Amino acid sequence: MISFISMYKSPFLTEIYEFMLARGYSKRTIRTYISWIRDFIVFNDKQHPDKLGKNEVVAYLTYLAVQRTVAPSTQSIALNALVFLYGKFLGMPLGDVSAFTRTKKRVKLPVVLTQDEVRRLFEHVPAFYKLPVGILYGSGLRRMELVRLRVQDVDLDMKQIRVWNGKGFKHRFTTLAVELLPAIERQIMRVKVCLAEDLENPDYAGVWMPHALERKFSSANKSLGWQYLFPATRLSVDPHSGRLRRHHIDESVINKVIKKAGRDAGIGKTISCHTLRHSFATHLLQSGVDIRTVQQQLGHADVKTTEIYTHILKQGADGVKSPLSQLF
Repeated sequence: MISFISMYKSPFLTEIYEFMLARGYSKRTIRTYISWIRDFIVFNDKQHPDKLGKNEVVAYLTYLAVQRTVAPSTQSIALNALVFLYGKFLGMPLGDVSAFTRTKKRVKLPVVLTQDEVRRLFEHVPAFYKLPVGILYGSGLRRMELVRLRVQDVDLDMKQIRVWNGKGFKHRFTTLAVELLPAIERQIMRVKVCLAEDLENPDYAGVWMPHALERKFSSANKSLGWQYLFPATRLSVDPHSGRLRRHHIDESVINKVIKKAGRDAGIGKTISCHTLRHSFATHLLQSGVDIRTVQQQLGHADVKTTEIYTHILKQGADGVKSPLSQLF
């Protein structure tokens, strides 16, 4: 059992953990939901949730907005966790809980790099990380989507990447830059060599797979196609099963590499992995790709989410001409 559950010593939270794990929720989602569920229980004097209901949920969400002034997205995550708790786990749907006070939404414009800044950034990315950073920008992936890629998710012939269970459990295809194909082929060879070494270890239990697939394809976890495209440098013990596996690289490392490369390149913007995704979308629109296609590439459920990038383009000098320009 993983440490963040065992430290609470709660059979109830442990049961939720196992319930979510069996249904394929990511460990990050499980950790987030359980943290909010625990906070909700503590807020209500540690009463069991089946003794609570809609009124207590409304009061708790209002407290998050008024007393703790959390961000709108944070309040939404807390709501999702409680809706899951009552609707999926306890089988006691909450019904309409919209009466809570909502955190005021603060518009946050995305940071976008120019193509010249992207070039400068890549000049300072260490050779080992040029491929994963190249996929982030070239395919518009989220950071977790990148590190969770399996070898078989990259279609070299069709020049596309299959993203499984992205945000909101959605699947999609996104483009793959042909310039990255040689580097990807070399990376797959590295994974192949790494797998051969792992298979010589009698304790190696294969890569982690969703439980239903692991039962259906019992030997697939030791096949090349199911290995992570960017595996960790060493084997480690799966905290849930206790088995020896090779996980993917830590997503935080990619973010640190990008931030350092941005500083070294003299780029005065706050840069993260998501900055490259924003830049991918903006540069596609600049090149004439229609917004619906960009929406599909990004995996946005609503085109309104994608429209923020068109707003950025329209407000710049290419969209609105400053009156100062008329003076010269």
